[in-house]
Amino acid sequence: MLLERLYDTDLAQASYLIASTDAQRAVVVDPRRDVQVYLDLAAKHGLEITDVTETHIHADYLSGTRELAAATGATIHVSGHGGADWSYGYDAHLLHDGDEIVVGEVRLRALFTPGHTPEHLSYLVTDGGVADEPGFLLSGDFIFAGDLGRPDLLDEVAGGEDTREDSARTMFASLRDRFVTLPDHVLVFPGHGAGSACGKSLGAVPSTTVGYEKRFAWWAPLVAAGDEDAFVDRLLHGQPEAHAYFARMKRQNRDGPALRGPVQPLAELAPDDAASRLTDGRAVLLDTRSLDEVHRGAVVGALTVPAATSRSTYAAWSYDPEHERTPLILLARDAEQAEELRDNLLRVGIDTVAGYITSVADLPSFVPETVAPADLSAHQHDLLLDVRGRDEHADGAVPGSAQLHGGRALWELETLPTGGRIVVYCQSGLRAGVVSAALRRAGYDITELQGSYAGWSQWAQAGR
Repeated sequence: MLLERLYDTDLAQASYLIASTDAQRAVVVDPRRDVQVYLDLAAKHGLEITDVTETHIHADYLSGTRELAAATGATIHVSGHGGADWSYGYDAHLLHDGDEIVVGEVRLRALFTPGHTPEHLSYLVTDGGVADEPGFLLSGDFIFAGDLGRPDLLDEVAGGEDTREDSARTMFASLRDRFVTLPDHVLVFPGHGAGSACGKSLGAVPSTTVGYEKRFAWWAPLVAAGDEDAFVDRLLHGQPEAHAYFARMKRQNRDGPALRGPVQPLAELAPDDAASRLTDGRAVLLDTRSLDEVHRGAVVGALTVPAATSRSTYAAWSYDPEHERTPLILLARDAEQAEELRDNLLRVGIDTVAGYITSVADLPSFVPETVAPADLSAHQHDLLLDVRGRDEHADGAVPGSAQLHGGRALWELETLPTGGRIVVYCQSGLRAGVVSAALRRAGYDITELQGSYAGWSQWAQAGR
């Protein structure tokens, strides 16, 4: 048996290719939408991808299940659980608890583990060439290293009302009746790692074991003691706000993501062509420079998505393809980085990319307005906006500030003053820079707080 983990550090998301090397057949679990990586891996090992599946209807990225099946002819398997609201809306082979996907001597048995979502499946993997019982669990967003999948997303982004407590109790039952009954030796491969918004405190290690989690996870003593109420309270407390784009991901993944199909390499645009498109509104620039560079000269009308981190997430904060059709032009150092950036966008369902440029030297620019902490009290503004999470804000904030998570700002514009100036800050300035560019493009008068909360705190502690 071959088991390969493919990890997207940008979204902290793991997918898996599992194969019978004897039968030369493979199944891919939880693929992302840029599927060439799976095709290349299969070709490297001389495998045919015959099956593709996913653990649940994802919220944080757009599934590549349909895309990979279209590219390979593989059979799609998805959960047959979920009820009227959360059943898949496209043609696929439906799996129920105990059903199997078989590739040669390798068997993946579906284990119904609801809680994070109503339809969630985990997969018990048996390498029949070595053993006659499972040795591995692909746990999706059920079990993470040291944590659990959050049970509140239906309320947060999918139109649910007061479902979170019932979902948390369902999670408790899945742990008690399913996970802790498994042998301690079973190796667990989660669907996410540290940095994902699908849980509170995900570990950074790529795998764990049933025995380790039963002994050391925060939830283990509560499940062992049967203390369901305490478990529910702790699981629900402190969950971060969900990004607004998660709602779009949930709907599209349930109903069937649009097929991307074969694509041509991105074209490098001539400077005058790019400038013309940007000036007359036929395109918008995705500026991937560092925040310091942007602050020295921002391109008029551009979105700021620094290339160093969280590209997919920040792009989805800034651009909503359900209501936006203007193509993006990517700023990239070369063709290779441009293709990487396009893949980052594809993973969150942003497909409209017109091409790329390598310099902004000839584009109209301005210096974004900033205000130093010492000058904030005298600065004329109508709103001081903290775009960190609510827990961060509660732990310490600039006096007089209002909190609105950066991942929800463009979807809650009605909470912002339309005719006044807004001062924006986060912890270090990065998130504030991303949100500020998006709000400027939406027509708001934005000033950024120099140094953001960290800078303000340092100034305040120095005695002002």
